[in-house]
Amino acid sequence: MFRNAKNVGYYMIGQGSLSQLGDLLAVRHKAVAGPAVFFLDSFFEGKDLADKLPVESRDMVLYVDTTSEPTTDSVDGYTDQVKAFLKGAEPCALIALGGGCVLDTCKCVGNLLNNPGKAEDYQGWELVKNPAPYKIAVPTLSGTGSETSRTGIICNEEKNIKLGMNSDFTMFDQVLMDPDLTASVPRNQYFYTGIDTYMHCFESITGSYRNVVVDSLAEKAIDLCKQIFLSQDMMSEENREKMMIASYLGGMAAGFVGVVHPISAGLSMVLHMRHGIANCYSLSVQEDIYPEQYKEFMTMMERQGIDLPKGICQGLTDAQYDALYGASIVHEKPLSNRLGPDFKNILTKENVIERFKRM
Repeated sequence: MFRNAKNVGYYMIGQGSLSQLGDLLAVRHKAVAGPAVFFLDSFFEGKDLADKLPVESRDMVLYVDTTSEPTTDSVDGYTDQVKAFLKGAEPCALIALGGGCVLDTCKCVGNLLNNPGKAEDYQGWELVKNPAPYKIAVPTLSGTGSETSRTGIICNEEKNIKLGMNSDFTMFDQVLMDPDLTASVPRNQYFYTGIDTYMHCFESITGSYRNVVVDSLAEKAIDLCKQIFLSQDMMSEENREKMMIASYLGGMAAGFVGVVHPISAGLSMVLHMRHGIANCYSLSVQEDIYPEQYKEFMTMMERQGIDLPKGICQGLTDAQYDALYGASIVHEKPLSNRLGPDFKNILTKENVIERFKRM
């Protein structure tokens, strides 16, 4: 089987590069008469960053609630708001400033602007039929790889599944990476998000669904992550730029993951836990599945002084444990990628629940 692989069209990186956003948008305003739509993390509401953006009076600024993962309902809601604002006009660009939640929300809303139906209709592979409007990513966190991946991840709470809109149309057309934007991120959050690159890349190269390009990108991203998280200061000026590069490469290398992400998805669905820290809890109980990476991860956390409090699953009901198992084991392709077709004989219900109880 052969697939024609797509990458992000253009990228720009460097300290102070946010100042170039106005120039990028000027080109778009000439190409398309409609307004721009800015998706901003709600954290930036009333902050200096919003005042520095090249927002014109005709443009829309939409603040995205990032207290929890994007859901099908939240994406549908934001889509309705944008459609009401545009009144049928074609936007010259959609611009996302934030972490993975904001970037994924922008990507999914973009798909729904030009495709009928609801967000849940497009969770899966190659379901989006019409191209989305032009999109620009300006990550203010590094690690998820959303800026370069072809997937917009959303939680379907009714179906108890976390799944992406996986399509070439989901990808951003332009990425602008300014390391200055990550300087004020709290250390724990910086680590939880950044380590996602390390995790989805090692899951990829330790699985069975591989190709040489993905392996090469993933290996370089892992090497950069080791340089960053095994250093004395993961948030130095040099390391923040390295982290943006690692995330960029990791997003392009995001093929099939392994066991970390499905267990993490269970935590996101049932406990509404953010993706990055959920991954950390997931790997913390997989020393038997990823022994080398587990040891390295623990060393990284200790080196950077990162907290991962125990007891997050204490006091849960049997129904909640059942839901955790169900939301994890449903991800058959990633689990078989690492453990093979008999993965359910390894990750029995008792085995998976025991792992959650150790968190």
